[in-house]
Formats: sequence, C-alpha cells, structure tokens
Amino acid sequence: MNKLHRLFELHRLLSQRRRPVPLQLICEHMECSESTARRLVHALRDDMNAPLEYDRAQRGWRYDDVPGQRYELPGLWFSPEELYALMVSWHLLSELQPGLASRYIEPARDKIEQLLQQQGGSSADIGRRIRILQMAARPADLKLFQQLSRALFERRRISILYHGRERDKTTERDVSPQRLVYYRSNWYLDAWCHLRNELRSFSLDRLYLVDTLAQAARECSDKLLDGHFSRAYGIFAGEPENTAVLRFTPAAARWVADEQWHPDQQGKILKNGGFELRIPYSDPRELMMDILKYGPEVEVLRPMKLRETVAEKLMKAARQYKNN
Repeated sequence: MNKLHRLFELHRLLSQRRRPVPLQLICEHMECSESTARRLVHALRDDMNAPLEYDRAQRGWRYDDVPGQRYELPGLWFSPEELYALMVSWHLLSELQPGLASRYIEPARDKIEQLLQQQGGSSADIGRRIRILQMAARPADLKLFQQLSRALFERRRISILYHGRERDKTTERDVSPQRLVYYRSNWYLDAWCHLRNELRSFSLDRLYLVDTLAQAARECSDKLLDGHFSRAYGIFAGEPENTAVLRFTPAAARWVADEQWHPDQQGKILKNGGFELRIPYSDPRELMMDILKYGPEVEVLRPMKLRETVAEKLMKAARQYKNN
C-alpha cells in the first residue's frame, strides 16, 4: 500500500467515524506502527490541508468540519478496489451494448487506468479475467439505441415501424417511451402505444425509428409500469390470470430452490427432497420454454390447460426422435 492509498484510507476512516479516532485504532486499521500512523496524520493535515484536530479529552483525531461543509480530499480519489470495480463496470457496459457512449467513456477509462498505475495496479487483465457470456443475444443497432435513449430521457414521443415475429406483420405506430429493459441478453422498450392505447413492450431488434416527434411523451407512473410489466411472468406483461404449480424432482430441486423465476413466486421443499414452485403468469409462452428445458425433471400440476399444453409439446418432440 503506497502513501497516497494510505492517506485515502485514513481520510475514509476519519470521515466515517463520529467520535475522535485514537492513534491505536489508526494503527490497527492501517496495519502500521505508531510512528507511521503519526506521519500519515501529519501528512493529511499539513500536505492535504485537512482540518484535523486532536481531541485531548477523548484522546483521538477528528475532522473539525465547518457545519454543512464536509471536508474532501483534493482531486479524484479512489481505492484500488473501487478503481477495479469501475473498470469491471466499464467492461460490462461495453459487452452489453458495444459502442454505447464509448467516445465519452474512453477518456474516463484512460484516467482510471492512470490512477491504477499510480497505485501499482493494472487493468490489462480485465478482458481476460472477466468473461460475460450472452445466450441467444440479438444485437441492437447502436444508432437506434442512442436515439431511443435520447427520446426516453427528453420525454419525447416517437414514431416507429415494428415487425412482430408472431404475426409476421409490420405496423406503424406512435409510442411514448417509458423504460429501456435489458432482459435475457436482449434489449426491449417498454412504451405506451398510442395505436393500441395501452402499454406494450417492443424488442429493439424488430424496431425501426421513423422520427422523434415534437409532442411530449405520455408519462406513466412507476406503479402502473411495475403493475403491468412486473407482476406476470417474464417479458410477456399483463395482469396475472393464472398461477402455475410446478413440482421438480430432488435432482432439479438443488438448482431450482435457489433460483428466482418471479418476484412473487412461492416455493417449498417437499418431503422426498423435491421442490414445489408456484408462479403467477398471464401469457404462458415464456414460462413453457423454461419448463420444457427441465424435461422429465419437472411436472406441471396446475392449471390443467398448461399441463396439457406442456405434455403435448413433449410428446411432439418425442415423436420426432421416434420417426428417425
């Protein structure tokens, strides 16, 4: 730990304490001798102009801050752990949406690297040591993403062309953007659709921005958005109309018992070591995909319609292998 890092740690220790900090506690926290601790205190007070005072009654050091004005170290200070966390965050952002704001982020990243080098660290291994694996990702156009972000934060209505996969049909509509959502390696736009006069979710890879309109976007409350998009299962929004009851084998329960499929799910361990999971849903399509991936390790108990649909798909899959 170099001197700058030690001064930062001492400053953080003093800032977080409401009572004067004894020299012995500084030694323990900094893992140094009393003579080193005294030098650090004097350097913080004399070199950094910190308002440090020694409280003789409580035998400790404290900041004599002006009311309403908390002392901060001059310049930009981060510990190595914080700098590495920033670099990992930058790497994560660059992987989630390549090119997003890179012209603005690159200079900041360069400064973070310089600070790391000054403290004896290096970010050269970030790309090798941190892996981000995206499954079935559908790349979103960078320009489109930037245009949607601007309309979203400036609260502007937009005109779009949207091609729905299920109906294989393109429609033109005006929407008021509410949120950008990153879900299962893909980007979606939650918006108020003025054509359908209701909330809808649009996959960015199927969306083409025609124009950003002069009209202000319709504002929807967080309560309305969460109630519509978060209460039912997965990306298919709406008021939950059913509750799926799933029974997993003991082998699958080792994983499923620790997973969150939905914020309002209910689960319990069964006597045989299996696991029962209850999930609210409106549209069953995404839920069925998650059920089917467990194959014989899960059984749909209720509702009967979901049970029959899953059974039918499994039998169709089995027949394909029998015919070969």
